[in-house]
Order: sequence, then C-alpha cells, then structure tokens
Amino acid sequence: MSENLISLNKKIISCRNCKRLVGFREKIANDKRKQYLNENYWGRPVPGFGEKDAQILILGLAPAAHGANRTGRVFTGDKSSEFLFKCLCKSNISNKSNSINQDDLLKLNNTYITLALKCVPPNDKPTSNELKNCFKYFKEELDILKNIKVIIALGKIAFDTCLVFFKLRKRDFLFKHGKEYLLNKKQFIIPCYHPSPRNVNTKKLDEASMLKVFTKAKKLMKTTP
Repeated sequence: MSENLISLNKKIISCRNCKRLVGFREKIANDKRKQYLNENYWGRPVPGFGEKDAQILILGLAPAAHGANRTGRVFTGDKSSEFLFKCLCKSNISNKSNSINQDDLLKLNNTYITLALKCVPPNDKPTSNELKNCFKYFKEELDILKNIKVIIALGKIAFDTCLVFFKLRKRDFLFKHGKEYLLNKKQFIIPCYHPSPRNVNTKKLDEASMLKVFTKAKKLMKTTP
C-alpha cells in the first residue's frame, strides 16, 4: 500500500466527526455479540484495502456491526464477506475464498475495496450529512487510486451514493444488476445486488450472477471509454 493510502487510512481511523456514529460503533464494540465476547472489537472507522494501482474498485455502503466493525477490515468476518470472497476467489480477484480477520494473509488482485460510509450506522441507515462527511475520504481515495476504471457498487444505496458523489442524475442511472454505465470520460460503474444473507438465501443473488459482474468488470477494465 502506498504512503498516501497509509496516511489517508490513519486519518480515516481517527475520525470522530459524526457523534451519532461514534456513539453507535463504540456501543456495539462495548456490548459485543455473545459469540465474540472474547474478542477485542475494532469499534472505529473502517478504511479500505487492496492494491494502490488497482483498476477495479468495489464500493460497499458501510461496515457490518459485527463484521468490519469487529474486525477492522471491510467485508471481513460476516456472512456477506463469506459469499463475496468465495466469488472473488473464483474470479481470481482474491487469493483466498474467505475473509476472516486482518491477519489472514488475504490479498486482492488489481482491486481495492472501500465503503461510502466508514462507520456502522444504526439500522444500516446513514443520514445525508453523515454520508457527506465521508465523501471527502472517498474523494481522497479516488484521487490516490488514479488507475480505477471500473466501480462495482454493492447495493442500491451504495450505487445511489456514488451517483450523488459524482453529481449525476439518478434517473439517468437506474439500478439494474450487472448493467454497466459510463460514469465519466474514464470510468464505468456496475450496480450489483449486495451479497447480504437475505439476497443470497432468497436467490436474488447467486454465485453465477455475481461471477458475471466480476467477469464484466475485468473485461471493461481493458476497454477505453
């Protein structure tokens, strides 16, 4: 990871700008889930991770309460991460098929994963001001990750958040799983159903359709907009 990303991630981790989110993330870290009572929860903002020269950016909405808010790494230690990394590994984007903790030696290939909101919000619903406060970090990430050609937005809220960030009209970019849009003169965006247990268990999202998204992203990566 580059010095710029390391510096940015330190700044993200120390952020306490949103009082509601600070209180909620720390309450979860203090109360803990029964099965994790012996673990030390992260309980802080969760930075992105991956390769500094990545051409693919995977964007989620926010940390899971007992996933990334516990482990300190995005999409790590919960059911969503199990499905996501199984598919990432089959697509040769990850070297491992699961994401357990920060010491599991997991690596990404030509990819960076981050979140629109760095702290877990109550009921998974951030306010518009909370998202705006985090936009500065997303902007810095994109400024550093200069080679990004494809953004995969996991879930409609993450997709819409991305559109707001780029100041695009939502009516011109309908959420349709697997459809690619030209985001600007140099980048594409692909909306994708979130790999949540509900979407996976109801078959709204299955392995085949997720793999197709990653295949499309890798193909677009080699395309000039």
